[in-house]
Amino acid sequence: MYNSVILKRFNLVWKAQEQINLLPQFYGNIEQKTNVKLDYNLEVRKRFTSTEDQNEWFVAVDKQKLETFLDAQIISNSNENVNAPFGFGKVLQTGYVDVSLLYDVYQLYLQDLGVFQNEVFDYDNLIMHLDGFEYNGIKAKNIVFAEGFGLHQNPFFNFLPLDGTKGELLKIHAPNLKLDYCLNSSLFILPNGNDNYKVAATYNWTDKDSLPTEEGKKELLDKLDAIINCEYTVLEHFAGVRPTVLDRRPLVGEHPIHKSMYILNGLGTRGVMLGPYLAQLLFNSIENKTELDPQVDIVRFKDKYF
Repeated sequence: MYNSVILKRFNLVWKAQEQINLLPQFYGNIEQKTNVKLDYNLEVRKRFTSTEDQNEWFVAVDKQKLETFLDAQIISNSNENVNAPFGFGKVLQTGYVDVSLLYDVYQLYLQDLGVFQNEVFDYDNLIMHLDGFEYNGIKAKNIVFAEGFGLHQNPFFNFLPLDGTKGELLKIHAPNLKLDYCLNSSLFILPNGNDNYKVAATYNWTDKDSLPTEEGKKELLDKLDAIINCEYTVLEHFAGVRPTVLDRRPLVGEHPIHKSMYILNGLGTRGVMLGPYLAQLLFNSIENKTELDPQVDIVRFKDKYF
């Protein structure tokens, strides 16, 4: 899901408009190559819990930087299976990408081109030359590591302060819920087709594995039961670790010692938005020698670790 406003505090996401502007071109290009629909415009509605909640919305709408992302009109609730007596606020320029499908179809596309290998990367087999790199017979001028939380196993970049925040989500079947928008409250409920919905997410800053927990499931179900009034069935329970960074900015750029070795990481909870934008920044830095934004460039940690 992509949404440019952090609704809990009504803050605009870093470089929000630049990221949003790039999405149709980026995902549209992949859709053309794979002939599969991946990017969907979908309305996001923030559920109000009080009149004070509504008033905070109106204050946020009046902020110049947020006016293109928040609709001033309060939407009344007409769904008897949703508990929302104070209505909703509509967030603009929102949608979602079917990431699981994207992963599958783009991998097949790359395999057909003969440029994808599905295997565990062995850092010990990477050979560094003066003019590039060699790995199991593959020669390249540059190498980019984009490993998410797996960065901790990378001997070249594990000095960076990638923290990691575990999150859990559920997939439910609720035939009577009938939502045609993403509902944002203490959690979000995202329509997933065929009366299925994704319900997420939890935040755990201490647990660093990808295993679902009963505690996480209970937290999600308790919050869900406070919002909807219809029966549902839990179909699946997932967990993963978001690649978050201590200073809340991504990790992009060239290794301070090994030239032509790069990293693209730390996208946190907004990879669908940040990924295309940061990939373009890094590509231009590598190929066109443009300077990276200092807020994301890993050179900001160079003095601390080298």
